[in-house]
Amino acid sequence: MTPAPAGPSRGVRRIELDAAGVPLSALLCKARDGAPRATVVAVHGAGMSAGYFDGQARPDLSLLTLGARLGFTVLAVDRPGYGRSAGPLPEGQGLVDQAATLAAALDDYRSRFPTGAGIFLLAHSFGGKVALLTAAGHAPPDLIGVEVSGCGHRYAPDAPSGAEAARGGRRSWGPLSLYPPTTFVVSGPVIAPVPIREQADMVRWPGLFKDVASRIRVPVRFTFAEHETWWRHDPEALADLRSRLSAAPRLCVDRQPGAGHNISLGYAARSYHLRCLGFLEDCLLPADPVQPVLSARPVSAGPRACEA
Repeated sequence: MTPAPAGPSRGVRRIELDAAGVPLSALLCKARDGAPRATVVAVHGAGMSAGYFDGQARPDLSLLTLGARLGFTVLAVDRPGYGRSAGPLPEGQGLVDQAATLAAALDDYRSRFPTGAGIFLLAHSFGGKVALLTAAGHAPPDLIGVEVSGCGHRYAPDAPSGAEAARGGRRSWGPLSLYPPTTFVVSGPVIAPVPIREQADMVRWPGLFKDVASRIRVPVRFTFAEHETWWRHDPEALADLRSRLSAAPRLCVDRQPGAGHNISLGYAARSYHLRCLGFLEDCLLPADPVQPVLSARPVSAGPRACEA
């Protein structure tokens, strides 16, 4: 049996951020060729840790090392109640407080490290809720966009709830064949207990999303795994999702084939991460100028939606 790795991938180091007095641990991988083109801030889901984005089952799974090779700095943060803050915050924080804490941590990071063109939030599952709330109410001045996977706005009818949701378990991962065979060995250090305040806020998410969605004013991309079982992603649910993000200048909904809920730990991780960084590349493009009179391209009103 393959032993668990001793530490993060080569080039990835551990740092600590001061989030207005709350210590947050994080993994940092700097852009390889000097100043970053932009900074990707990765926010993990419930029962995980920052190491979720530095998958060890195969060398091509890590978002941190891939982003650095493509000229981005990647910062994966341990959310409040995880990592370094588990001691000071044994019960964690609720969603609203987590958004404020993340924003404070990003202020500290920005004061110490260059961010390039700005910050791009890339979040998974419960972390997606935190990222969306951050974008709605605590958006950094240089926020470029938001990518969310493993999170929607309407739970599936048979989604786990209560204590079962907090425990997670392999059932929520989707078919185990979607993950390298050593995943559950080397991912041991990535898994962590779900703080009690976080558990309590799981059921509140649909109502919170309705309250804040219209305040998100940056491009947003949602990715649903082919074998996602937590969230509704049928046409009706997606139409409602789009209607609520009315202020987002661009809204994209994508589906990741060959993937389960924990996309970044599966075989599809590299494909998914490249799609995310492709969306970031789109967000970095200059604003579309007024089209010439002879242009054949139509000018659309409102958010642009794309779906695979």
